[in-house]
Amino acid sequence: MEPFRNTRPPDLPLHRLDVPLPHLLPFAIGTFDTIGPLSRAAFPHRHTFYEIVHVTGGSGAHVLDLVRRPVEPPQLCVITPGQVHHWDGAEGLTGHVVLFNEDFLLPHADDAAALRALAGRPGHPAGDQAEPIAALLADMGGEYRELRPGYQNVLRACLHILIARASRTGTGAPPDAPAPARDRAAELAAAFGRLLCEAGGTGRPVGWYARELGVSAGHFQTLVRRATGRSPGSLIREQQTLEAKRLLSGTNLAVRQVSNLAGFSDPAYFCRFFRRETGMSPGEFRNRAGRNHHDPRIESIAAHPDGP
Repeated sequence: MEPFRNTRPPDLPLHRLDVPLPHLLPFAIGTFDTIGPLSRAAFPHRHTFYEIVHVTGGSGAHVLDLVRRPVEPPQLCVITPGQVHHWDGAEGLTGHVVLFNEDFLLPHADDAAALRALAGRPGHPAGDQAEPIAALLADMGGEYRELRPGYQNVLRACLHILIARASRTGTGAPPDAPAPARDRAAELAAAFGRLLCEAGGTGRPVGWYARELGVSAGHFQTLVRRATGRSPGSLIREQQTLEAKRLLSGTNLAVRQVSNLAGFSDPAYFCRFFRRETGMSPGEFRNRAGRNHHDPRIESIAAHPDGP
């Protein structure tokens, strides 16, 4: 099946979802073996799509935005578009891999926010959801292979249930806990979060995001702060810092090139900005990231689970 397509932009390898006939859906599911070798890629790369991995066997580690988690099955890994990840020393990986684009989430728009929260807990235990998740994935795999009538609708419904079950892992929430009510502020913050991920580290101003989302800059500031407790500017700076960390750790680009890709025209200002945000110079961060994944300042690269 091998639905990955590997392209090489200037910074990191970028994998796109290239689903073959007869499906032509922005979706694929399979095992590590049927998906192909890129499902266990040992080099840092990023995706344009979402990936959910349920690991049931094997050894090694999964590294997501520099946070390294040993493979301890049964385990869930969620990777969202733009994040950088790879498998480190992985052997004998078994389980299911689910790949899908944002389009496949359209019937359940809140699922994108749930996936971003799950990506903030890389390689977390599946807990008491391991068996239900394994059974659900086996059913999804059968639907995908057998192409029975209405299988597309079944897959979309199953994916929604899979995300709900994955969200229960490690939360302690009772099965019948009501979902939090969504208001305009939460919806706008979620849309802002998606735009931030798409923009990467381009450092676009707050006004640009407000215009894209169809609100005034003042209203945008108010709603984002209400939903997240933070200003849009601080979230933009956090995304720029995250993108710079990804590039410094995953490429050999010069600092001035990283500066430009992270949205800074002046490398000297970028170095001051980076030190202010991380407590390290870009060079020190690159050296530490190459030597030690367990430095707490390095692990702060992980997506914040309470982010927009």
